[in-house]
Amino acid sequence: MRARRVEVDHIVPASHFGRTFSAWTRGDRACIDSKGNAFKGRNCSRKTSELFRRMESDLYNLRPAIGELNQARRDYKMGEIPGESRAFGRCDVEVANQLFEPPPKIRGDIARIWFYMEWAYPGRITLTDWDRTLYTVWAEADPVDDTERTWANAVFAIQGNPNPFVKKSD
Repeated sequence: MRARRVEVDHIVPASHFGRTFSAWTRGDRACIDSKGNAFKGRNCSRKTSELFRRMESDLYNLRPAIGELNQARRDYKMGEIPGESRAFGRCDVEVANQLFEPPPKIRGDIARIWFYMEWAYPGRITLTDWDRTLYTVWAEADPVDDTERTWANAVFAIQGNPNPFVKKSD
């Protein structure tokens, strides 16, 4: 039962940057399974591209998530949905019309992850004007807190690169 399982979720969905790789969209001659069938998509990109593997495993973009929410979110765009249907009980998230609304207390974190991924992987992540405006509002409404700083410091210690959108406190 996914409602009781904690999974790792990509804030920027792998499909969002995956489709910028030809192995994702067209496949690659190296992507042949044990039965001789060609494949493409995530597995082919993972097999053929070091950059894809780095993006897919970038710790700044990974967060724990309740499995049921991860499943419902799919690779939908982030946004704000009018009303509060509360399909997930007390969990403050909504999903409607291929849009996912996260809780206000983490919207700034999400925005800064999108900004980081666009900055770290130019040409692979491109925000629309609508996305950039929304994420800027979210980042201002939910500033960096100690929890986000602690996460960024831990990722830096493991991964070795900073997220410049999570500034250290003075």
